[in-house]
Amino acid sequence: MRVDIWSDLVCPWCYIGKRRFETALAAFDHRDDIVVVHRAFQLDPTMPKGQIFRHRDVLMRKYRMSESQAAASQARLEQLAADEGLEYHLAESRTGNTLDAHRLVHLAGEQGIQDPVIERFFRAHFTEGRSLFDDDSLVSLAGEAGLAGAREVLATDRYTANVTSDHQQANALGANGVPFFVIDNRYGVSGAQTADVFADVLARARDEIADSRKP
Repeated sequence: MRVDIWSDLVCPWCYIGKRRFETALAAFDHRDDIVVVHRAFQLDPTMPKGQIFRHRDVLMRKYRMSESQAAASQARLEQLAADEGLEYHLAESRTGNTLDAHRLVHLAGEQGIQDPVIERFFRAHFTEGRSLFDDDSLVSLAGEAGLAGAREVLATDRYTANVTSDHQQANALGANGVPFFVIDNRYGVSGAQTADVFADVLARARDEIADSRKP
């Protein structure tokens, strides 16, 4: 059974949603039969490549928040992340164009290490304050996750079309934001739902597969 997960690497809800899904998966009796495929989605593909912005300023501009409102929103997210065992430091976090990071996740898919790479990128961004927006940092992080050939890919436009295709497919499925999960091409789950919600959808999809195989 395949699970496709669309996310952006600077989306705080995406890391939380990933962890909640993993909690459900760990308790799923048929977890060894699950294949997870990570798909790209850029919350703002128009961000200029090579530039970084304070995430709080982006929030304030996008949602017309005051500084105090944005700070409170980030503090709530930090607590929600902590509830899932994640450590977020959002007050001075930076954001930018994630195309190149997504391209490396596609490269990781070819090498069979998508999850270690995307996990490393999430932790680098939200916990360690490391950049996902320049080649040297991305190559270093990719290497730490065991990914080979990152610098060579970044020197080309390889996988750019894949990233664009992922985003377009999510939109075609009705997803205008992330995280977005598709379980066995049967169920779509939007947002960082609770582990119980994911567990229920996994069980229903598995039951439907079993019923379809009955004579």
